[in-house]
Amino acid sequence: MKVYLIAGEPSGDTLGARLMQAFADRCPDVEFYGVGGECMTQEGLKSLFDISDLAVMGFAEVVPSIPQVLKRIRQTVDDIIRVRPDVVITIDSWSFSARIHKALRRKKVGILQVHYVAPQVWAWKKKRARTMYKYIDHLLTLFPYEPKYFTPYKLPTTFVGHPVIENCASWGSGADFRKKFNFDEDDQIVAILPGSRKTEVSRLLPVFLKVAQKLKAKYPNMRFVLPAVHTVKDLILKLTASSDLPIQIVNSPDDRHSALMAADAALAASGTVALELAIVNVPHVIGYKVSALTAWLVKHFLKIQFVNLTNILLGREVIPELLQEKCNDANIVYYMDEILKKGALYERQIEGFAKLRALMEVGEQMPSVQAAETVLNLISEK
Repeated sequence: MKVYLIAGEPSGDTLGARLMQAFADRCPDVEFYGVGGECMTQEGLKSLFDISDLAVMGFAEVVPSIPQVLKRIRQTVDDIIRVRPDVVITIDSWSFSARIHKALRRKKVGILQVHYVAPQVWAWKKKRARTMYKYIDHLLTLFPYEPKYFTPYKLPTTFVGHPVIENCASWGSGADFRKKFNFDEDDQIVAILPGSRKTEVSRLLPVFLKVAQKLKAKYPNMRFVLPAVHTVKDLILKLTASSDLPIQIVNSPDDRHSALMAADAALAASGTVALELAIVNVPHVIGYKVSALTAWLVKHFLKIQFVNLTNILLGREVIPELLQEKCNDANIVYYMDEILKKGALYERQIEGFAKLRALMEVGEQMPSVQAAETVLNLISEK
């Protein structure tokens, strides 16, 4: 069996690696092809190209990268035709994935086409749901409320569960992490998570480092840990080089996960990592900045009250969202203080996290297993 997987950014890379494990457990002779990052590489994928070429976000940031992205689309489609896999599975990044699927449909290759992670049509571009059936054969969703947006429009859809539950279930020990990196028992650890894209890190990390300086002045026993994925590792090292802060930068997936388990609090970019923090019960504050043009477009076209998934799923602001001009060191320090002192904000978050975990439970099977078995059934029926 040949499975072609395409993940366009680090969160999709993690999802793809889990899916590869589930496939391999059920089909020992499976061969993997496609595009992925360090996690999928560890599972045996030889990526067609480095996914950092695709890790851009925001209208103003994407435009300069269009020629490179179009080149990668052509390269990927040509490789799929060469490999002739049993199934093509794109993971998240629908703007990129859709172009792959449309090209394959135009060429009438007759390969099963699946997309994993529904585009957020409930937030914006609702018309997408009406046309996706033209380009893919099946959609796998992370949340139980999502299939209702697609099944009325002729697209077979299966809810498989969110991988954050699975990821966190296998994470290491916070105590072991403290021992490995020589943290004292009374050290307060704050995780700094400025994102997995270069544009995110360049905008957020300088602000987060200012916050860290002020927190260190208030809390002498505070130390910081900064998990860095390979797409932004060099940029993080450059931006932190002149800092005299006690920051432990970790690179391996195991150390990155264990770092969050060891953290007393966190300061994070908006994204999947914020959901992971909620699942493992780490109180946190969200900060985010995009270009002025992207911010204007989001304000006028995004039809949701919150940007953070925890707040969206709970229907109320549990996590402070400090966006654009509100994302400054003074505001962030104020909310981090509230968390570190274990006041009302801390209590509200801990209560909210418990409700979120109950909401995210999907049953006995892990999401990756459910996803793999759904795809295997589709292949056998084809």
